[in-house]
Amino acid sequence: MNCFITDMREKEIINLRDGCRLGSVCDVEFDTCSGTIVSIVVFGRNKAFGLGGKCEDIKICWNDIKVIGDDTILVDFDCPKECKKTNNGNFLDSLFRHK
Repeated sequence: MNCFITDMREKEIINLRDGCRLGSVCDVEFDTCSGTIVSIVVFGRNKAFGLGGKCEDIKICWNDIKVIGDDTILVDFDCPKECKKTNNGNFLDSLFRHK
């Protein structure tokens, strides 16, 4: 299967280590001497609705990519802790949670 870089921007990146959704490809890094792809880049997530800044961009080496499918890219990547999305629930979840 051939794939354009613009097609990769529409694919969701999933980390195989923890099942975390990392986002979509925002940029690709090339080695201009050899003409090979070195890594893909995912924009960092916003903190506190964008008011607290954002995490650093995630750079995933090409060797960490395991599968490029029709809709997703599966990677085996040790994601920095600050980039992982925490699932502590939200205010409404705490109101309707049964104990």
